[in-house]
Amino acid sequence: MASYDNEREVKDRGDKDENKDEEKGGFLDKVKDFIQDIGEKIEETVGFGKPTADVTGIHIPHINLEKADLVVDVLVKNPNPIPIPLIDINYLIESDGRKLVSGLIPDAGTIHAHGQETVKIPVCLIYDDIKNTYSSIQPGSIIPYRVKVDLIVDVPVFGRLTLPLEKTGEIPIPYKPDVDIDKINFEKFSFEETVATLHLRLENKNDFDLGLNDLDYEIWLCDVSIGSADLKKSANLEKKGITYIDVPITFRPKDCGSALWDMIRGKGTGYSMKGNINVSTPFGEMKLPISKEGGTTTLKKKEDGGDDDDED
Repeated sequence: MASYDNEREVKDRGDKDENKDEEKGGFLDKVKDFIQDIGEKIEETVGFGKPTADVTGIHIPHINLEKADLVVDVLVKNPNPIPIPLIDINYLIESDGRKLVSGLIPDAGTIHAHGQETVKIPVCLIYDDIKNTYSSIQPGSIIPYRVKVDLIVDVPVFGRLTLPLEKTGEIPIPYKPDVDIDKINFEKFSFEETVATLHLRLENKNDFDLGLNDLDYEIWLCDVSIGSADLKKSANLEKKGITYIDVPITFRPKDCGSALWDMIRGKGTGYSMKGNINVSTPFGEMKLPISKEGGTTTLKKKEDGGDDDDED
């Protein structure tokens, strides 16, 4: 009899514990539902929403033989009544699945309430790093790229969100043109001042056209500088092509020593040329160096017609 009473007491206690657990669980569920309802009401009343973002453009403000500076414009819209912080910006630039550069920009700013901001992400591509890592990428080529950006924002109600973005395009790996002095023609000769025309041969080794806008140069004959100039000159240097241009030069023959007299006698003489060309490209303006060391040329009088071939 005592055993039966003990079993009944244990059973009654178990039923009470189960009821307490059910009551406790029901209470927590009610609290969760209440908090969720409050959050939804606040969201409906205040008008919280998820921000949006889009890559609106990619610019190349500076490019030369060593590097290319890119700026990625990302338009971020905030529909919320309070500012939202940009916690981090992760970016990656790749070409055919090969990583070119990646980075992280922390604490990238704040997007104003009910506003929009264009966030500018600066990226620098170092060509030597790219060519050393991927030998198949050659100077003068154009490579495809893909920009991947993750914007991490903190929004009330929603919490921390990641907005993934992508944009594709093309970028060049520029190569400097080859330059030669094809010949030099006299226009006017005197010992104090001589005016001549340089017939330059420019070879564009790039896979894109170069629009010549300006040329600055200095010429040496047998290590003696005979003059320099900065010339506004327009010409189109076709991709993988050769273009000839004429540029004037004024110098004093008496300063040239024996080099000039060797040229007048029809003998070839050594020359060097250094300078820069400013060009327009489909990717923006570039300033590219030109140089020639150890070249050989001769002088021709203007009345000779300039048809004689010269030594190179």
